[in-house]
Amino acid sequence: MRTFYLVGGTMGVGKTTACKLLADDLPNSVFLDGDWCWGLHPFRVTDETRRMVMDNIVACLANFLACPDIDNTVFCWVMHEQAIIDEILSRLDFDGVRVVAISLTCDEQTLRERLAWDVDAGLRTPDVVERSVARLPLYTSLETVKVDTTSLAPGEVARCIEAL
Repeated sequence: MRTFYLVGGTMGVGKTTACKLLADDLPNSVFLDGDWCWGLHPFRVTDETRRMVMDNIVACLANFLACPDIDNTVFCWVMHEQAIIDEILSRLDFDGVRVVAISLTCDEQTLRERLAWDVDAGLRTPDVVERSVARLPLYTSLETVKVDTTSLAPGEVARCIEAL
């Protein structure tokens, strides 16, 4: 059976790294990071850009899911609200596709440490730390399988997801 992995989590929890490894491990796979569909410079969040990004994500995922040569579609994005997950799922055809919805979490201290490393490396701006920490508790109420990444290496996270 074909599988669609929908992986959410706050910024810095390890989504992109784990999902790249997961896609590398799975046969006939494709990986999409939702952030790639929102590459605006300067970055702006408006009703119009939100609609555009969602349309971009759904279009890419629909094409991947329709391709008979792709058995495993791995998608990650922040997805901190159930409405975001529901909209994506409602706009796609999952005939013959198993859906696995996951939220990656970690403890606050670990999240702060990971984000500080990214800020120091110039990969993120300092304001991401408080925004990400504020979103962390939102994942507990989502209709997803929770995977705590606090003490896991990215490869271990990928294996946990693959085992679901």
